[in-house]
Amino acid sequence: MNRRELDIFRKYLERRGLKLTAERQALFDEVFSKHEHVEADELLVRLRAKHKKISRATIYRTLELLVEAGVVGKLRIGEAGYRYERLHAGDHHDHLICDQCGKVIEFFEPRIEQLQDEVAARHGFLLLSHNHQMRGICRRCRPRSKGSAGHAAETAGPAPVPISSRPRG
Repeated sequence: MNRRELDIFRKYLERRGLKLTAERQALFDEVFSKHEHVEADELLVRLRAKHKKISRATIYRTLELLVEAGVVGKLRIGEAGYRYERLHAGDHHDHLICDQCGKVIEFFEPRIEQLQDEVAARHGFLLLSHNHQMRGICRRCRPRSKGSAGHAAETAGPAPVPISSRPRG
């Protein structure tokens, strides 16, 4: 199922003169076991619960290698934290991140994709990738009273297409 991403990671390591160690393989398998946004320390706890011998430093170094290889995404959550998510080659989505509870909502919005392509073309820029994160306050955390944030959300136009309902192609 994740064969393509594992091949990408393996080739990335080879280009850097590194090996796919048992620890790196275990972390890869854990990250790709399900789609979620997970913290590094949570991965450490899970792997140790499965009796995998892996250090915190190895977790962090390997996560950075996975990010650099392009098979794992890194999201900044709050002031000091990051969460990681598996990425499937050729698949893309963006994120809404709640600054109060840390909830991450994935979405795909074709109009955003088209607009950024137009902006890049207008400037003669070859767009290779992007990372679009919108920060705010989710529905659950937003105060019940209608303030400027509530009004802006109500007048923002059609909602982005959630990942779960986007056609795969």
